[in-house]
Amino acid sequence: MRAQASVLHLDLDAFFAAVEQRDKPSLRGKPVVVGGTGGRGVVATASYEARAFGVRSAMSTREARARCPHAAYLTGRFHAYRTASRAVMEVLRSHSPLVEPLSLDEAFVDLARADLPDLELATVTAFAERLRAEVAEVTDGLTASVGLGSSKFIAKVASDLDKPDGLVVVPPGTELELLRPMKVGVIPGVGPATAERLRRLGVHTVADLERMGEDELVRELGKAHGHSLHRLARAEDDRPVEPEREAKSVSVEATYEHDLTDRRQLEAVLTRQAGEVARRLAAGGQSGRTVTIKVRLYDFSTSSRSTTLPSPTDSATTIGRLARALLADLDTSGGVRLLGVGVSGLADWVQEDLFGGEDEQEEAPADAAEDAATAPPEAGARARTDWPPGADVSHEEHGRGWVWGSGRGVVTVRFETAETGPGPVRSFRADDPALSRWRPPAEEDGASG
Repeated sequence: MRAQASVLHLDLDAFFAAVEQRDKPSLRGKPVVVGGTGGRGVVATASYEARAFGVRSAMSTREARARCPHAAYLTGRFHAYRTASRAVMEVLRSHSPLVEPLSLDEAFVDLARADLPDLELATVTAFAERLRAEVAEVTDGLTASVGLGSSKFIAKVASDLDKPDGLVVVPPGTELELLRPMKVGVIPGVGPATAERLRRLGVHTVADLERMGEDELVRELGKAHGHSLHRLARAEDDRPVEPEREAKSVSVEATYEHDLTDRRQLEAVLTRQAGEVARRLAAGGQSGRTVTIKVRLYDFSTSSRSTTLPSPTDSATTIGRLARALLADLDTSGGVRLLGVGVSGLADWVQEDLFGGEDEQEEAPADAAEDAATAPPEAGARARTDWPPGADVSHEEHGRGWVWGSGRGVVTVRFETAETGPGPVRSFRADDPALSRWRPPAEEDGASG
């Protein structure tokens, strides 16, 4: 544990939704939900206006629509999110060489390596306020919540305490006073399953967990998990801020006493393993781009095959489909002794499946800025997948705008940008040659959104 509150955690507030509200003036102050907009979609981020109706990340879009039918339901625009994220990370790195990004909208910063006169509470607090102002400036108004503490764990907890647009500093020596009344789920690694096991042991708060002996926790939760929770319940966390995090993977494999020869059985095993990998990814809030299978044959020769997606996924369906396709390239007629599935190239966000694949039929969104009675007739119809709601478009006469809704051969566009203020709505034939998708210039990493 550090003697100073020199670890900073910054979390951009409702990031995806905030970027959409920034770039779409008519949605400012309105409920906005970003994610998959079709029947199988999942909420990636909800604006605070939508959260007031009970909409939350990872909720099915179907449930979100039931709770907040008047929200704007938009697909993701990753070019805009990457641009904003890059600007924020550059600001952080301008102050300290030790910046550990956790995702597009979240990072730790080690202030012990920042150019500060000292690490007294007044100094780091003033620095954090300036940093939040800089972030707002480089992102054209996005807000960030910041936590400062003596460890990464405490800084992360602190950043969640006064959202949105808040700053919480935990003075060294007060960590346990802060943690003890909190629900045990505040501790990293305590998901629903672990929380339920602890509940059965009478553990509801961090204080309850603190009273448990380490041996008992290890016996109930396993060695690694038990040791970790025992330490964190006492606010013991000495993990360094690591600017380059080691690449990781999530995999499942099994060895069989008798060789497997039936192709359908092998595919069924891969499907089950893909489901387990997906569950582990989801539990860790991660996704990955590269799917790999490992096959050990009857003669003990081992082969692997992999394929890489254009964007991360945590979908059991996608992982299973790719794994089965990879198996098709291998001759397994002699029998398989070991079979496994893994996902690598991990990220802390999901694009492809969370936001809906290109082949998913999307439903047009209800516009938060318009009364339902004035909605165009196509607003509830199935939309063409080349006009996803929220996508940037350009019209030869009307200029830049975004897709408000589409279906029945019609696309409806609101013509506005971050600089113009709320704009008018116009409808066009979906095949109107004057209307096209707008994409930004290629970014440094070659992605164009």
